[in-house]
Amino acid sequence: MAPTGRPQGRLIIIMSFIVALLLTVIPMPSWMLMLRPEWVALVLLYWCLALPQRIGVGTAFTLGLLLDVLQGAVLGQHALALSLIAFLAIKVHQQVRVYPIWQQALSIMALIILYQMLVLWINGIVGHKTDTWQYWLPAISSTLLWPWTYIILRDLRRHFGVK
Repeated sequence: MAPTGRPQGRLIIIMSFIVALLLTVIPMPSWMLMLRPEWVALVLLYWCLALPQRIGVGTAFTLGLLLDVLQGAVLGQHALALSLIAFLAIKVHQQVRVYPIWQQALSIMALIILYQMLVLWINGIVGHKTDTWQYWLPAISSTLLWPWTYIILRDLRRHFGVK
C-alpha cells in the first residue's frame, strides 16, 4: 500500500464510477426501466459532497461524456447536466454534509430533478420529447436509494482511507 493511500483511494473512486455506469446500462425488465435510479448522478454527488477537493466539475463532465456515449445520447447533454449539479453540490457541500440523512436525501432529490430537467430540456431542443410523468420516477427512486448509497460509499471511503 502506498504511504499516502492516494493511488488506492483513486482506484476506489474510479471503481465506484464504473459500477454506477454499469448499473445505468445493465438490462432490466421494461416495467423496471422507468424506476432506474440516476446511479451516476448519485455516486457523483456523494463524492462531490465527501471530497470536493478531489472530485469536481471536470470529473462530472468526463462522466457525462461517458454516459452520453453509453446511452447513445446527444453528446454533451449529460456532461452539461452533471457538471451543473456537481458545481452546485460543491458550493453547498459544507451545509449538506451536516444535515440528517433524510434532509440530505431531499437535497439530492432537488439536484437530481435539476439534472433531469436539463436533460429533458436538451432532449426537447433536439426533438426527443417525453410526454409522460414517468420520466420523473428516477428522481424518487434515487432519493429513496440515497441513504444506502451514502452509507455504502462512506463505509468504503473510511475502510480504504480515501482522502
